[in-house]
Amino acid sequence: MKKKKQAITRRDFIRGTLGASLGASFMGFKLPKGKGTAARSSLVTIVRDKNAMNAGNVVNTDVLEKMLEQTLIKFTGQKSVKDAWGTLVKPTDMIGLVPTPHLNATHDELFAAVKGSLVNFGIPEDRITNAQGSPDKPKACTALIALPALKAHWLTGLGTAMKLYIMYSGNPRQYHEQNNSKLGETWTLPFVKGKTKLVLVDALHPLCDKGPQPDPRYKWAYNGLIAGTDPVAVDTVCLKIIMKKREEMRGEPWPISPPPLCVEAADTVYGLGTSRMEEIKIEHFGWDEGLLL
Repeated sequence: MKKKKQAITRRDFIRGTLGASLGASFMGFKLPKGKGTAARSSLVTIVRDKNAMNAGNVVNTDVLEKMLEQTLIKFTGQKSVKDAWGTLVKPTDMIGLVPTPHLNATHDELFAAVKGSLVNFGIPEDRITNAQGSPDKPKACTALIALPALKAHWLTGLGTAMKLYIMYSGNPRQYHEQNNSKLGETWTLPFVKGKTKLVLVDALHPLCDKGPQPDPRYKWAYNGLIAGTDPVAVDTVCLKIIMKKREEMRGEPWPISPPPLCVEAADTVYGLGTSRMEEIKIEHFGWDEGLLL
């Protein structure tokens, strides 16, 4: 039996749970057909420190490294960073770190901190590579650590976890505008699927509009790291933060355009994780001012 379409307003889009009603009929756009997934429970951790950057938005590397250590320990429930990495990767892995490149890129300091932490765990430096770019790069890797930056994007709505592997497709243009709903495809490519061991979002200095071009009017010091192994849950939390910040700036709902249909579709079409806030357990540690959750 064919399901009846249900209209959704821009206000519904802002206020929704980012679950099944997020955008299936938003502006008349239909998501690709796919099977929904059963209810799950996904953990997303947020670690923040108001001293992660100074007044000039320069990263304090000592603070950032401590935030990374806390993130790994809190997310995995282990007693040490070494034990934490041991639940995520193996010493024999060829590890690809995948940052957001170019505009509003992942901070070099975070890339360096993660690489250094992996070396301390026991991964030889020559077995850790920057895997962003062409499809050939992840093919040589047995494990990927996603390091997206938190930002809105004028072509895909949200430019964080779901968009991170777009270059692996070989045809990134097909995932722009409302076709951003297909971004989950890039996580199912045979040389990518199942390799992502951690999604660690650089939420130090996010961008809530006009991305990926850096516009200082829409950037702010969130001073956070957001982590999870469910990329959809991570993007769902990231989207909520972005939308809360937009509403705070305008004093009223301020929808993202185009709507980031990729988040819901990654759940209901591609089965990559959960986009339902009620199925996401958020644990926050550290600075709580301006948490936006």
